[in-house]
Amino acid sequence: MLKLGFIGAGNMGTAILRGLIAANYLTADDMAICDLNTRRLEELSDEYPGLTCTESDAELAEMCDMIVLAVKPFFMAEVIEHIRDALNGKAVISIAAGWTVEQLYDALEGSGATCLRVMPNTPAMVGEGMTALCEDTTFSEEDFEFAKGIFDSVGRTVVLPERLFDGVIAISGSSPAYVYMLIEAMADAGVKEGLYRNTAYELAAQAVLGSALMVLQSGTHPAALKDAVCSPGGTTIEAVEELERKGFRAAVMDAMRVCAQKSRNMS
Repeated sequence: MLKLGFIGAGNMGTAILRGLIAANYLTADDMAICDLNTRRLEELSDEYPGLTCTESDAELAEMCDMIVLAVKPFFMAEVIEHIRDALNGKAVISIAAGWTVEQLYDALEGSGATCLRVMPNTPAMVGEGMTALCEDTTFSEEDFEFAKGIFDSVGRTVVLPERLFDGVIAISGSSPAYVYMLIEAMADAGVKEGLYRNTAYELAAQAVLGSALMVLQSGTHPAALKDAVCSPGGTTIEAVEELERKGFRAAVMDAMRVCAQKSRNMS
């Protein structure tokens, strides 16, 4: 019996699989992955000899103790129905946005499976993901700790009640898109100032990365870190004033509000 299986070989499923192997949390021999994209499976099989690859979700569910449903939300019900007969005694992890714990309970009712809802984000692809694990779960303590270790292998984790998950989706699940827009805008401004495009992207991306690490590692409030960059009468305070004038913080908060509301609507 294999320890872990992934149904879905998209960006998130393969990012988690790669992270587990890179962190030596599991080996390729411990895992299986399923997808209808045969070329994708061939690539993964060549990259990780020993990894079990299959086009059958039911076959994967039969051979694995724990199953990560790494498919789009609108495929979840269909996939669960396909694998239902193989789920007795198995642990199921859902990473689908909008699928509540109650929906998972209903879909898995009578299957004999336990379930856990998690919300990762795409920076897991580079080992810097942020994942929320739902404390409202039917997992055993042992399975929960094993699952937490899976997502610790690709970044950081927090354990939260489900009532906060719409906010999680807004602030970490979807926010990489906002950050990419910020980096792109910063780089465009750099190009306008005469910088080469590649140099502008590197400067902007590294500035965002370094600033984030300052918040995470210094323990200092972001406002204090901002103040430390704003010299009296200097260049930075001019930029900050213009951002405030244009409603920068309000725009970010409004964007996250509508994102959270969309998550609630999907549920």
